[in-house]
Formats: sequence, structure tokens, C-alpha cells
Amino acid sequence: MQTGRLWDIFCTVIDNHGDLGVCWRLTRQLRDAGQRVRLWVDDASALAWMAPTGHQEPGIEVRPWAEACQASTLQALPPADVWVEAFGCDIPEAFVAHGVTTRAQQPRWINLEYLSAEDWVPRMHQLPSPIMSGPAKGWTKTFFYPGFTPDTGGLLRETDLLARQQSFDRAAWREQHAPNLAPNVLLISLFCYEPAALPQLLAQGVGTPHHLLVTPGRPLAAVQLALAGMPEQPHWSALPYTDQNGFDEMLWACDLNFVRGEDSLVRALWAGQPFIWHIYPQDDNAHHDKLEAFLDWMQAPESLRKAHRVWNGLEASELPTLNAMLMADWTACVQTAKQHLSNQQDLVRQLVRHTATPL
Repeated sequence: MQTGRLWDIFCTVIDNHGDLGVCWRLTRQLRDAGQRVRLWVDDASALAWMAPTGHQEPGIEVRPWAEACQASTLQALPPADVWVEAFGCDIPEAFVAHGVTTRAQQPRWINLEYLSAEDWVPRMHQLPSPIMSGPAKGWTKTFFYPGFTPDTGGLLRETDLLARQQSFDRAAWREQHAPNLAPNVLLISLFCYEPAALPQLLAQGVGTPHHLLVTPGRPLAAVQLALAGMPEQPHWSALPYTDQNGFDEMLWACDLNFVRGEDSLVRALWAGQPFIWHIYPQDDNAHHDKLEAFLDWMQAPESLRKAHRVWNGLEASELPTLNAMLMADWTACVQTAKQHLSNQQDLVRQLVRHTATPL
């Protein structure tokens, strides 16, 4: 892989850390691939717990978004080889204008899109997008779509991920975070928005006894609100904020993971444990088709499809009853999906290869 190229990645924080989570993983993995990265972000506060050493990591600069509009800052910076707009954000016009006036040719300009399993994604992946107006008129961006199939941009995956998983002490983690857990009790992690079916889960309405590990922020607030009207308290405990490696370890340790958004969905797939995805809800219900496309790609058994539909409010029904046979089916499904993904090139390798080719 070509080394030493400089990347500018732009990120606006919209959805409760998810955008920043993906961009930070991308930044770290590019650095580990020998690249140098400047991450421009409008709200980096979550990095305090997501990446406690982030501002001191070699090969990485975290810069306030506002500085991308300051002429004195831009004049002092070496020009980057690659610009990345994450999730449809727009690079500040002052930054673009400075680049146009100070460089002989345009950088590789990537529009890194949202993750989807829908069938149009491969058709859109790597399509050029000519810029028709503004200071960069005549330049070209390229759409880059992460995805689940070989004809897309792939997923973020660290080169040492498998080794970390193999050396992970699952029993020790469980003893620390859920001590004295009975053998027949499922350990379930909860990272969600505000699902209508949450009271079912809290009321032990899924059949098998379980202990919930509730992540901070919106999941904890949703649980506390739902518990206010419940006569019996479920078995649960609240987790503190953790860095990204700690979040991965939680997914590896639990028997079932409820995840949300984009970053934790990918991490749940790499964990290889059964999971239920709370997709980001959209006003026009476009997320319904997106969810169904993902379940189709995963070849999810009907029980797992039903769990997703109920959890996401597509179906007003009861969550499936968890039992050994159902959990084995879900595990087999996720493990098969993980294997397929492991055989494909990851997102960073594809990005580095793509941007190394001449315009």
C-alpha cells in the first residue's frame, strides 16, 4: 500500500456520535495503513471518551471545523492529497477556494456516503460527480459507497481485529460487568434509540431470563423512562461511556446485542454474535426499505426478521421468544455473514488503492 499521503477528512456530528465514530475509525485505520490524516470536525467533544488519546496519536491531527475557514490557518497547512466529505457534509467554501488558488491540480475528492445494502448501491459506487458551480467548478468528486458486497467499497475493519478477538477473555469481562450471572441467563447489551418494543424487553417478555447492560445517553434515558411505569424491575445495569475498543469488547462478550445506526451495526457484524439493529428512523420511512434490504442480504431467518421489524416499529407484535434453537439460528446467520465480509477487501484498502490512481 502506498504510504505517507495526507488526507483531509471532514465530519459534522449529527446523530449522537455515530458520524464521528465512523470517521474516527476511518482516521485510525488510514493512519495504521501508513497515511497521515487531518480530521476536521464541528464537535469533537465525544472524542474525550471515544478516543481518549486521540489528540496525541502520531499521524493524526484533530482540527476544529471553524479553522477550515480561517485564511491564516489554511496558509500554514501543507495541501492534502485527498479530501473526504463524510456522510454528505460539504467542505467549507473558504477551504475549497484556498485549495483551488494554491495548488496545481485538484486533490482526489471523495464523497463518502452512508452504508446501505440496497441494490442501487453498486451502481452508484465510484461514479464521478462533476462540480458545476462555485470555486471548484470543473473539478470532480467521486461517490464512494461502503457496502456488504464485493462490488461496493466494503466495510471498515482493522488488520488486527481477528487477533484481538482471539485473545479476548470473555469470561473475565462478563464477571467484571455482570458478576455472578447464572448460566441460563442471557447477557444482552442495549444500544438503541427509543424503540416502541423496549418495554417488552424490560418486562422479560422475550421468554428467557436475561440481564441488560444499558449503554449511556439515549439508551439509558429510554430505559429510565420505560421503567417509570413498571411494577417489577428487570435485571439491568448501566455501563459508563467507553472508548471504541471497549465497545467492541462489550459486543464480543454479550449473547445478544441491540445496536443502532451505522458504526455499531458494522461492529456487531464483526463481533459475530446475534444482534438486532435499530436503524436510524427517517421521516419518509425510507429506512424501512433499507432495513429489509439488509435482512435480505444477510439471509436472515424469519424469526430474526420479525425481531427487527418489531424492534423498529414496522410491525406491531411481540418480540420472538428467545430460546436455544432460535439463538443458534441467529448465531449461524451472523457467522455466515461475517465470513462473507471477511473474504472481501475492507474500506480503507479500497480507498487507498482508489486514491493512488491518477485522475
